[in-house]
Amino acid sequence: MRPTKRLGQNFVHDPNTVRRIVRAAELAAEDVVLEVGPGLGSLTLALLPAVRAVHAVEIDPVLADRLPATAAERAPALADRLTVTAADALRVRAADLPGPAPTAIVANLPYNVGVPVVLHLLAELPGLRRGLVMVQSEVAERLAATPGSKVYGVPSAKLAWFAAARRAGPVPRAVFWPVPNVDSGLLAFDRREPPPGPPRKEVFAVIDAAFAQRRKALRSALSGWAGSPAAAEEALRAAGVDPLARAETLAVTDFARIAAARR
Repeated sequence: MRPTKRLGQNFVHDPNTVRRIVRAAELAAEDVVLEVGPGLGSLTLALLPAVRAVHAVEIDPVLADRLPATAAERAPALADRLTVTAADALRVRAADLPGPAPTAIVANLPYNVGVPVVLHLLAELPGLRRGLVMVQSEVAERLAATPGSKVYGVPSAKLAWFAAARRAGPVPRAVFWPVPNVDSGLLAFDRREPPPGPPRKEVFAVIDAAFAQRRKALRSALSGWAGSPAAAEEALRAAGVDPLARAETLAVTDFARIAAARR
């Protein structure tokens, strides 16, 4: 088989790296892990001894067909813990995953879909309590960013709706095949209760509108969402937010209050 850029395939193959990832994930023996993009199965083999079960979701049908045989050959006593689903992680639903519901995600995510995969799975699988994913270093930085940071934006605010996130260390390029031309990093997150107020869809609409014109004051940036600059200012003041503030200064709780003020 040949890795393809279209599917963002850069396979981690170093045994020390996959063992480090499993340790950093702080998994419990009763955890059920969701692994997205298992590729050749290196991380899968490191996960199997540590948890109750592993759900592997693989979009590449050749790799999906091969993975159970790899587990049977290299970890025969643990192969029954593995379930492989040939599917696109961006479209997978809870009903698509047989057996016990996943409680954690541990994955080397394809570079081109890392952010949408994390957000989709957290929305679709409420039983996911924690995660450790490998993504591009700059993506990990953006996802873990806090208000006021230069890289804080839509991904940061939306992930904050679901979970508290943090950087969990770099990953060297040499542990991948093929070697990528970008740096990688680990992102850890723990699910928490969402902010009180409107449903996620309404809050995310405010986040999208606010960051679409992030250089503008919120009074202007949210005018399309609210209907006019005056209506935007009214909602902002009702939410206790300065109409002249910018999106990058607001936490997800602020966006939730703004959404509630326009209901």
